[in-house]
Amino acid sequence: MAAPRVPQKWRPTLAMIVFAVLLTVLALPAAFVIGFRALDSTSSTFGPVEIGAVGVALVITVMIAIVFSRTITGPIDALIQRTREIGKGGRAAIVAPEQQGTREIATLSQSFLDLAERLVDRTDYVSSFAAHVSHELKSPVTSIRGSAELLRDANMTQDERQRFLDHIIADSDRLTALLDSLRDLARADIGSGPGSSTIANAVAGQSVALSGDTGTEIALGLDASRAVFDQLLRNATEHGATSVTIFAERAGEMLRIIVADNGMGISPGNRDRIFEPFFTTRRESGGTGMGLQIVRAMLAAHGGTIELIASDSGAAFELRVPLV
Repeated sequence: MAAPRVPQKWRPTLAMIVFAVLLTVLALPAAFVIGFRALDSTSSTFGPVEIGAVGVALVITVMIAIVFSRTITGPIDALIQRTREIGKGGRAAIVAPEQQGTREIATLSQSFLDLAERLVDRTDYVSSFAAHVSHELKSPVTSIRGSAELLRDANMTQDERQRFLDHIIADSDRLTALLDSLRDLARADIGSGPGSSTIANAVAGQSVALSGDTGTEIALGLDASRAVFDQLLRNATEHGATSVTIFAERAGEMLRIIVADNGMGISPGNRDRIFEPFFTTRRESGGTGMGLQIVRAMLAAHGGTIELIASDSGAAFELRVPLV
């Protein structure tokens, strides 16, 4: 779908409007001087004072024009040029314009640069994620195709045929799990809209030890909050945890949440990879490697963050979620 287009018609530039106003301001004192001279019948020539007044008005007008050019029209033109360069050059072109102008224009420039940075990051993320998805889907599809071709062309015993059929079913189940995870990620990435909840409500009915400000309302809808904590608790259980603790405390406008378990923990070699899409140590038992990616996307959609922190035993995550 093409972006809406601004109707193409002639419009005056900002510089034209500014200089037209300045010329009008200059013309007013000159018109008054000429008018008074026309009414004065004693002399038809301009006196030194009148000439000086017109000259001073001209100098002041030129100075105002220079100030407007350096603080308004110039910085706006520079920002427009920067947007075009970013559109062509990507991340390398995201630099501040040389002219900043007024405080409002400087704020506008910074907001634009922040938006451009997020859009470029988003593009990089989508490209990388698409490559991961293609790779993850290709493996089971290739396996299913290979098994089907062997079943069609080869003479094999009933046990061999059953083994290949089991492979097809297992790979089909993996495809289903991947597609379900991708759907959950898409929902998390979009966000579930405004809402509020508490940690206590989100984990109600589950065996979790709560402490701190777990009754404080956070800017995360109940469904989204349950999705986040259910995934973290499921991960803990799948990695051998028998107990999970959740501690929460206020940190400015955020709620700092520590989710810790006594499971097997995360090896040093995997600590930097756990948030990568499709990275899992449980691939043989059906893991898709999308759980933490879904949690991070869900939190990010609501202005929150998650990171792995050091723990004496098991795994521990620190979440920061905006307060209501």
